Amino acid sequence: MTHLQLAYVHLATVLPAFFIGTYLLLNQKGSSKHKFLGKLYMLLMLLTATVTLFMSAEVGSKVLDHFGFIHLFALLVFYSVPAAYIAIRKGDIKKHRMNMLGLYFGGLVIAGAFTFVPGRLLHSWFIA
Repeated sequence: MTHLQLAYVHLATVLPAFFIGTYLLLNQKGSSKHKFLGKLYMLLMLLTATVTLFMSAEVGSKVLDHFGFIHLFALLVFYSVPAAYIAIRKGDIKKHRMNMLGLYFGGLVIAGAFTFVPGRLLHSWFIA
């Protein structure tokens, strides 16, 4: 896949994850709807993080001529999703909540803000 095709796949997974995550953050917890959407959200986040590993960093220094600072957010996802899932299965709501908040704000809000940095694709689409 080309970099542009990967970007489209990434957007196709991260945008619904953002809207689902926002809905989950703002609405009642523990319902069957919350549980279903939560699993879908986790799956979308894992997919979007996986796709990013195939996308070469376009800004800043690189490791192995591919990975950049932005790829650290994929590691956050790969840690937070299983940790949140295990925590809720064990009934540890506080740990689940903390992991999900970290996932949302770190994996979506902060990482999303970096997509508008000069030299990044979304910056060229919407700002430049």
